[in-house]
Amino acid sequence: MNPMKKILGISGLLLFVVIVTAMAADSFTTAYNIENLIRRTALFGILSIGVAFVIITGGIDLSIGSIVCLVGCGLPWMLAVKGWSLPVALLIIGVVVVGLGLIHGLLITKLRLQPFVVTLCALLLYRGLARGLTGDQTVGFGTNFTGLRTLATYKIPLIGGFGVPVPCVILVVVAVIAAIFLNRTIYGRYLLALGNNEQATRFSGINTDRMTVLAYVISAVLAGLGGMLFVLDVNSAQPVDFGNFYELYAIAAAVLGGCSLRGGEGTIVGVIIGTALMQVLRNMITLVDAIPTHIEFAVIGAVILGGVIADELVKRYAARKRAERQAHH
Repeated sequence: MNPMKKILGISGLLLFVVIVTAMAADSFTTAYNIENLIRRTALFGILSIGVAFVIITGGIDLSIGSIVCLVGCGLPWMLAVKGWSLPVALLIIGVVVVGLGLIHGLLITKLRLQPFVVTLCALLLYRGLARGLTGDQTVGFGTNFTGLRTLATYKIPLIGGFGVPVPCVILVVVAVIAAIFLNRTIYGRYLLALGNNEQATRFSGINTDRMTVLAYVISAVLAGLGGMLFVLDVNSAQPVDFGNFYELYAIAAAVLGGCSLRGGEGTIVGVIIGTALMQVLRNMITLVDAIPTHIEFAVIGAVILGGVIADELVKRYAARKRAERQAHH
């Protein structure tokens, strides 16, 4: 299917859900709720863009939520508990997340391990490290580092008292860079080609291993950025559950936004719209009294399943049409 058609389709679904939620819950349209919704969409959008690069190559990254936990717990631990300076803490986080992405990519490309297995093990390992590092205790910034927190949670004022959260600005910057990289650079084309047909891409002289590693590094780096923003947003993190299931929200948003789990397809705009749809659905479950709040994960599961089914049906339809055209010729 044409990417633009997918974007229009998911945009129409987002608009429909927004209208239904606004009609069912008056509190949905309040400035506080809209600002919070935008902030959550921005935070999860950063994670979703990262995992989209991996999905485009035909891989999967289940470690995102645990990287969010490791970074989200590690930042206040280094700053507030150990008393290290902010530049040192940021440097360590940068080195760690790049290193984690490299390890994922190298295990997948050099040892030929399945991405699912590698990142599932990473999911368990990083959360265990976060719990061990903090003694399984909640860590936070307390009353210190208010300037850092204010910078991350500041709202750019607009009309009517409404403000745009800083994470939204960061998402726009990340999205623009990601879209240019994916659509306007040779490496972005390599990633898409890798997802379409790895063997053909390798035979054409492209270093497919290097591109796979790059995709996992991008995913880990954006998960690390998201982890910092998440913990600055809430001021503290509990390692036992901080970032739990965030990888599912990110994957669901990417799939909804048009990223094929087979690889080779995906747009950054679609991923952001998919993220917004996921967050509006979560918001609807919370605000609409007729919907039980404990079915949130059932909705996520249904969304991912629906996206996979739709992707399979579209692939079969396109293959059938190509076969019919070839038969006529």
